[in-house]
Amino acid sequence: MVNSWILILGITLLCVFLTRHLKLKEITKRQAIAEWAVQAVNDLVTESMGKAHVKTYAPYIGALFAFSLFGSLSSLLGMKPITSDINTTLGWAIVTFVMIQYSKIKYHGIKQFFKGFTEPIFVMTPLNIISEFATPLSLGFRHFGNIAAGTVITSLLYSALAYLSSVILGGIQIPFMQIGLPAFLSIYFDLFTSALQAFIFCMLTMAYVSSAIDD
Repeated sequence: MVNSWILILGITLLCVFLTRHLKLKEITKRQAIAEWAVQAVNDLVTESMGKAHVKTYAPYIGALFAFSLFGSLSSLLGMKPITSDINTTLGWAIVTFVMIQYSKIKYHGIKQFFKGFTEPIFVMTPLNIISEFATPLSLGFRHFGNIAAGTVITSLLYSALAYLSSVILGGIQIPFMQIGLPAFLSIYFDLFTSALQAFIFCMLTMAYVSSAIDD
């Protein structure tokens, strides 16, 4: 919880810093970065959900991506990644689940919403209900599992290198093999995986919501 609030404060301050003193001409580098980020999110939502839904869903997708990305990268600062806690990712998944149900009711009406559980035939109702509630579980556990696995593998690697260093030096506790190699592996586990999982979570969110709108 503490790490989450620190990240929220950090992301808020970053947004304030990038959007101060906006201008129409002769924009600053800060404003250029802010405009690029907003345009990138808008383009992503447009490609996945259509231009008509950009204003409605782009702010949520942008916030979700930023929180997920920085939440995973916080490990580089010595913090425990908030995405390695199932409560965090499952919380995001529940919000997405509520958004999916809201979209179904908004675009198709309450009658069609309940009727959808009985399609294509009435006997499928229990399976349709289970499938519906499986969505947030799948979203939450997928993201949590990948980040937590990376954290565990990194910890095991550090322990193994420390032990190997001790064996080579005849019992002397100088973990010289921990220098250099973990840094290269962190490029994958911390940078690449963090960005990839944030992107996948957002893409799945848009796919589920878009499906709810189009059904």
